[in-house]
Amino acid sequence: MATAPKKAAAKPAAKPAAKAAAKPAAKKPVAKAAAAKPAAKPAKAAAKPAKAAAKPAAKKPATARKPNAAFMKPMTLSPVLATVIGAAPMPRTEVTKKIWEYIKKHKLQDEANKRNINADDKLKAVFGGKKQVSMFEMTKLISGHLS
Repeated sequence: MATAPKKAAAKPAAKPAAKAAAKPAAKKPVAKAAAAKPAAKPAKAAAKPAKAAAKPAAKKPATARKPNAAFMKPMTLSPVLATVIGAAPMPRTEVTKKIWEYIKKHKLQDEANKRNINADDKLKAVFGGKKQVSMFEMTKLISGHLS
């Protein structure tokens, strides 16, 4: 058992010696690098414009983002949903916008928790008789009225 503590004691003694030996070696290259810095600065300055000129050439030209055709396809609305937002066929995105316009116009968003919608008589029919739904549940319930 006496050998185990000696090995453990030998390891910590070796580490400070290694650190002390590494410090003087690190100082010498730093001094050389400091002397070489004034000569290196003009080379870096010359390299920067070349990099800046290369960056715009590498970028792709900006293209207009195209909407997904599935979202833009006009959907037929159920008669229940048509009483709230109108009977004309419209894409899903427009249906959601119209529902939110209706909710905000009639102040149906819950004051305590803005993620909940308090249904009036027309929306209660769309929501399957529920008095209050979350905005995430609302989109699920509305999708049942689209075909």
